[in-house]
Parts: sequence; C-alpha cells; structure tokens
Amino acid sequence: MPVFESVFESTADQLERPALRPVALPAAAPENGLSGPSGQGGPGTHPAAGHGLLPVVPALREVLPDGGLRRGTAVSVAGGDAGLLLALAAGVRETEGGWAAAVGLPDLGLAAAEGYGLDLRRLLVADDPGQHWPEVVSVLAGAVELIMLRPDGPVPPKLATRLAAVLRRSGCVLLVAGPWPGAVLRLGVRSGRWFGLGDGYGQLAGRQVEVVAEGRGAAVRGRSARLWLPDEHGAVRPVREQPQAAPVPEAVPAAELVPVAELVPVAEPVPAPPRVAAVV
Repeated sequence: MPVFESVFESTADQLERPALRPVALPAAAPENGLSGPSGQGGPGTHPAAGHGLLPVVPALREVLPDGGLRRGTAVSVAGGDAGLLLALAAGVRETEGGWAAAVGLPDLGLAAAEGYGLDLRRLLVADDPGQHWPEVVSVLAGAVELIMLRPDGPVPPKLATRLAAVLRRSGCVLLVAGPWPGAVLRLGVRSGRWFGLGDGYGQLAGRQVEVVAEGRGAAVRGRSARLWLPDEHGAVRPVREQPQAAPVPEAVPAAELVPVAELVPVAEPVPAPPRVAAVV
C-alpha cells in the first residue's frame, strides 16, 4: 500500500484526519499515483542523515554555518516569516528527488512559493492537520526531503525529541515556523523594509531584510546578511554593496609641473576700452 494511502486507510479516519493533497499534478508521475521512487515523479526514499547537506539558494549559504541545511535536523524560523521559510525550502529543487511538504500552513502563498523556486508539482500540502500534525510529519518524513511546519500550539519537549529521532532516521529536514525545542539552528529577520510604495500610490516591489542565524556548535556566535527577500522578480539575492567613493587622484610630481610662464591662456585677453578725449 502506498505510504500516503496508509495514512488514511479507512473512511472513519478520513473524517477525523487531515487530507493530504499535491498542489499540482506531478511531472511524469507513475501509474500508481504519488508513490514511487525519488526522482521518478513521486516522493520516495532520500539520503539519510549524515549523508551531506540539503542545498539552499546561493544568497543564504553565507548565513548558514555549513552552507546548507543538515539533513535529519529541525530548524526554527523565528516569527514564522513566510518569505524566509520559502527561501530556505527553495533549495530542495536542486536535489535528486526534490519533494517538499507544507503542514499547517493554510495561508501559504503558492505563487510566492513558485517565485522563490519551489516546484509546485513536487509539493504536498496538509492545510489543517489540527492535533494530528505530529503523525502527518512522521509519515511525510520518510517520503519527502523537507517539511515546512506550523504546529497548532506550543510543542512539548518530549514530542520534539520523538520527532527528532524520526528526522535522524529519515534524513528529512524540518523547517518550523516558530520556536522548536532542540532546534540545531534558529533563523530570523532582524529588520526589514519594503520598497515600491509611494505617498498613497504604487505597489510593493521588494523587501530588504537582515537575516540572522544562531544555534549550537559552529552557529553559536551567529551570522547575518542583508538580502532582498524577495526582490522585484520574487527571488532571493544579496543586497548590493554601496558604490565605492571615487579614488583620490595622485599628486603630480614636481618635475612634471609646467612653469607659470609657459601656461597658455584659455582665451585671448579682452582689449582695454579706447580712451575718449574730452571735447572743450
């Protein structure tokens, strides 16, 4: 039985448990639907924890201590900033499987997700899992490479510990919109400013933010970077540095100075007005 069908094996369970749906039809999906090996149109197995990093978009590499997201770990996004959440998840498209899931995020902007780089054909959504979100995350962790999650309330440490074991076994990365006990990395937006709006006119064209990251081990000191999140095209990129000041011209050596007597005037001198004799 496919993994996603096993979650909802009975009609009674379907009445109580959340529905899991793909955002768009998977590309080159096998005949049996969503199930299938990773990289062949459906979610499946993926590298286990410790087998490298999950890539991120280039603009975020300098913020993360390892230059990517460690597989099998949980990452907390302070304040649940949707833009930062999507930017961190966008790198999953560079993996062999490229599948991701969104759990408990009914207001997730799919157009924005596509703009950041997520492939909607490889995105599964459980809009409102309610109290069953831990079960949904546990099942999805064995089928996708990255899960975006907003829990329905505070997460007990014991529950976070049990799910951490699931993540370690599967190698899935969990991006949590909000605090998470035991998160190996915490990211957030320290300051932000939108551009494009005038005095009662215009439209939003981009947002500049300062992204900060801190955590355990190599990330304990924290890192930061100023980014467009997003820019006018909906993508993530670093904020360009301020233009450098024009270089001061070097002093001309004394041997190359031209004597004042040899200087050529720019224009001919104006002749003095003629004298007029007084008439007696």
